[in-house]
Amino acid sequence: MTIYSLYIFDRHCNCVYYQDWHRTVRPKTAVEGGMLPAVYAPVYPAANPDSLYGNRNTLSSSSGVVVAVNDEQPHTPLPTQTHSPIAPLPTPPTSSLPFDEEAKLVYGVVLSLRNMIKKLSGKDEQFVNYQTSTYKLHLYETLSGFKFVMLSDPNADSLRFVLRQIYSGPFLEYVVRNPLVGMDSRERGIDNEYFRMSTDRLIRGLTVFQ
Repeated sequence: MTIYSLYIFDRHCNCVYYQDWHRTVRPKTAVEGGMLPAVYAPVYPAANPDSLYGNRNTLSSSSGVVVAVNDEQPHTPLPTQTHSPIAPLPTPPTSSLPFDEEAKLVYGVVLSLRNMIKKLSGKDEQFVNYQTSTYKLHLYETLSGFKFVMLSDPNADSLRFVLRQIYSGPFLEYVVRNPLVGMDSRERGIDNEYFRMSTDRLIRGLTVFQ
């Protein structure tokens, strides 16, 4: 048994956070404008490399002051490789869907099943998980409209309590109580280093995680 991935959606139906662990197929880069920034950096479309790494010019054109000069320094040649090169690691396959489309499908499944259960069983029943032959989807929804969705091995028990732990622990500590995180914004995700590290530590400490 294992855990594959975690999605968090806000009340505007936007995916505001994503994290994965034992995923065998890498998520594909989202199309430009298809996802919010600060959701998951590896799949965010980078239109301009300077926007990720900053302006790399070493000469200020306005003042003429040289910030750093290294081009004229002699470079030490790389050592000649005398042994056979190590075979590169195989690249894991990539999903055929862009990440933004994948997130929409996950949210659409959750919304459809949630509405169907409410219509068939009444307001007292809640949709908490469903299982297929390859994965199991778990849902925890907060009163403020955030939906925590986790995909796991189909043989895993209900992980709703884990999603509740993520909400009551790292989410409240590093997102809700963080004045720098906009909780009702359609412009940016909620990713930050402390929340991601705390969530990762919580998941890896579970007995279901392998």
